[in-house]
Amino acid sequence: MDLTTRRRALTTLGAALAGSVALPAGHALAGERRHGPRPLWRAHAHNDYEHPRPLLDALDHRFGSVEADIYLVDDQLLVAHDPEDLDPARTLESLYLDPLAARVRANRGRVYRGYRGSLQLLVDIKTEGSSTYLELDRHLRRYRHLFTTYAHGRVLPGPVTAVVSGDRAARAPMEAQTVRRAFYDGRLADLGSQAPASFIPLISDNWTLNFTWRGVGAFPDAEREKLRGTVRAAHQRGQKVRFWATPDLAGPARDALWAELLAADVDYLNTDDLAGLEAFLDARRAA
Repeated sequence: MDLTTRRRALTTLGAALAGSVALPAGHALAGERRHGPRPLWRAHAHNDYEHPRPLLDALDHRFGSVEADIYLVDDQLLVAHDPEDLDPARTLESLYLDPLAARVRANRGRVYRGYRGSLQLLVDIKTEGSSTYLELDRHLRRYRHLFTTYAHGRVLPGPVTAVVSGDRAARAPMEAQTVRRAFYDGRLADLGSQAPASFIPLISDNWTLNFTWRGVGAFPDAEREKLRGTVRAAHQRGQKVRFWATPDLAGPARDALWAELLAADVDYLNTDDLAGLEAFLDARRAA
C-alpha cells in the first residue's frame, strides 16, 4: 500500500478511536471473555505496528496474522516502517513478544482462549538479513513455549508462528539451523522448489506484479485460473498463500477482489483496515 493510502486509513481509524486510552498488555486481558467470537484466521494486519495499539487492536478484531517491520540497532530490534520513525521504546519485545507471552499465559496456552489455531507473526526484516535474523533468533529463544519450533526435521506447533520476510539474506542462516523458532516467507518463485513447507510454510507476493485486475469490472478468466492454480499448487505442498499490494480503500473494488481471493481459497487477506476486513469476513461467514 502507498504511504498516502496507508496514512488515510490510519487517520480514519485514529479518529474512530479518539478519546480511548491505550492500556498495557496485561490490562487488555482483564475484560476478555472466556470464549470470545471465533478468530478470523485469514485476516492479516499489514503494517500492524502503525495502529494506535499495535497487536492489541488486531487481536480485538480477531485477526489471525500480524506484521511487524524490524530494524537491527545495536542489539535491539526496533519496530518501524521507515528509519526516521525508529524509537528505542518501540521494540519487538515491548510491542509483540511480551504482550503475546502474557496473553498466552492468561489464556491457558492459546492466543484466543478456546481456539487452537496459531497466530502468525510475520516479521519483515528491513536491515541486513543475516545479522538481523541471528539477533531475532536470540530474541525468540527467550520465549521457549510461545513459538512453533522446527527441531531436527519435525515441526512442533506453538500458539504463535513466526515467519521471517523482508531482506532475503536471512535465508542462509535459517536453512543452516537444525533447530529454529521461525520459518521463511517465500515468493511465487519458490513455489515448486525443493524447499519444503517445514521451511517455507507461506508463499507471499506482490499482487500488482502478478495480476492486472484491481477489482473493477470482470476478473479476466486467465488471471482467475492463474490465481486458483497458484493456490492449488501451494496447498498441495502444505503451504499457505498471501498477496500484498491489493486494493485497500473501502468500496466495491476492494470487496470484489477480496471475494475472488476467498473463492480461490487464498489463506490470508492483507489490510490496514482492521474493522473493514473484520466486517467483510463476518458478513461472508453469516451469508
